[in-house]
Amino acid sequence: MNAGTLVADGELPREGGADRAAVEVAVGVLIRADGAFLLTSRPPGKVYEGYWEFPGGKVEPGESVEQALRRELLEEIGIRVGAVHPWRVERVDYPHALVCLNFCKVFEWTGELHMHEGQSFAWQQLPVRVSPVLPGTIPVLQWFARERHFDGSTHT
Repeated sequence: MNAGTLVADGELPREGGADRAAVEVAVGVLIRADGAFLLTSRPPGKVYEGYWEFPGGKVEPGESVEQALRRELLEEIGIRVGAVHPWRVERVDYPHALVCLNFCKVFEWTGELHMHEGQSFAWQQLPVRVSPVLPGTIPVLQWFARERHFDGSTHT
């Protein structure tokens, strides 16, 4: 594992072993005009159920990150996004999967939020008040803190 990979729950075994392939994931960082950003909870029955994260999902074969993000946000939370702004990429080694998270900022969308997978949602500012926060979400909160000159803990 390279030094740039965040390891989540490192004490647990890795499914698929140390040489498993990374899964590409498109992640939407939706930001309102007031600076609040959208977090959603992991749906019932999924790994890390109830943990808070930015919405998105797996990039399917033949899809670009932008195409996957548009599809996932429509399927998952019922919105159509405007311009997609690729922002940062973070590799996270979870016990169940090695993921390459492609974070994209989104400032414009249409439709009302509707959680199609039974998850909850919350518009948040720093520090985030919902918990627990998924390990792959924490770097994004730290990036926001630097951009916004926020000094202090980013989450509880």
